[in-house]
Amino acid sequence: MWNQIKVLQVGCGKMAKYTMRYVFEKGGSVVAGIDANPELIGKDIGYVIDGGIKGPIIYGVTELERVIKASKPDIAVIETKSLLKEVSEIIKVLVSNGINVITTCEEAFYAENSNPNLFKEIDKLAKSNNCTVTGSGYQDVFWGNLISTLAGSIHKITKIVGSSMYNVEDYGIALARAHGAGLTEEEFNNTIAIVDNITEEERQRLISNGEFLPSYMWNTIGWLVDKLGLTITNIIQKCIPKVDLIDLNSQTLNMTIPKGSVTGMSAVVTANTKEGIIIEAECIGKVYNENEFDKNEWTILGEPNTTITVNKPHTVELTCANIVNRIPDVINAEPGFISTSKMNGPKYLVSSLDKYVDPKKLNKF
Repeated sequence: MWNQIKVLQVGCGKMAKYTMRYVFEKGGSVVAGIDANPELIGKDIGYVIDGGIKGPIIYGVTELERVIKASKPDIAVIETKSLLKEVSEIIKVLVSNGINVITTCEEAFYAENSNPNLFKEIDKLAKSNNCTVTGSGYQDVFWGNLISTLAGSIHKITKIVGSSMYNVEDYGIALARAHGAGLTEEEFNNTIAIVDNITEEERQRLISNGEFLPSYMWNTIGWLVDKLGLTITNIIQKCIPKVDLIDLNSQTLNMTIPKGSVTGMSAVVTANTKEGIIIEAECIGKVYNENEFDKNEWTILGEPNTTITVNKPHTVELTCANIVNRIPDVINAEPGFISTSKMNGPKYLVSSLDKYVDPKKLNKF
């Protein structure tokens, strides 16, 4: 099929198991995989998705540019790291070759409020090569569009309060470590929490220098503010360690976390706006005990007060499905580093991916 959307998968870990399968089932084609894990390099991508032999192979990161030129993808899906600076070099290689990018990198969801200089650099590069970069995933719906849609039913808003809880075991070792899982409280306070014990002036200096470490809700609030047409006057974040009263086994970290040690963290971000609306959002990422489960809850205070709660969402699968459903939006978007806050809301795709894309946007090579 000439217009079949060709996808390059960058990062072939836990998320890719679903993402690549969803691409195939939505009528797209995964042309190759890229990963840093030597145990995956050289294997058929079917090894990751448990789908039998598919043909395309997983290559090392050093072969990225060669793979791009050989496979000529329409878009790359990056599912690796959480910070923009951690994925920026791969994004630059892709964009320099005119490849659209969608990534689960949480900072990329609204990077201009945490790393504006790198955001502008990638935005300029994407525009000059006529392609688009977007951050998306679970937060696109459950922390973003769901809330902005709900806000459309409220007469007057004074405050928006959000909370989301997820098991770091589901996302891989990079995310678990970023949440401090496995550290002692002292180690957490001296490495992760200390980053936010700073003045507003120091925080702005870090942001300007690309050294700030945003929690996921920092970028989510930036997205919400943009979507709702608000203006931030002040924003702060605080990271709080989570501990348990029992030992917890972490397969991702390959260790037993002793009781009293850090199982993850709560990151609370609070923003005041010129319009008088306060947004306070918390994300709790930790290694679960047997009684814990994923939960997403948002309350809009005002007239009237309204709360929406989603218990036990399949966060990983929802993340991957949203990434795949967003592929046509990214390909159709104007060139640049474009937030989904500037796109139409996500929608269920009844037909194959290519049916939602301008044919002129495909097979550019």
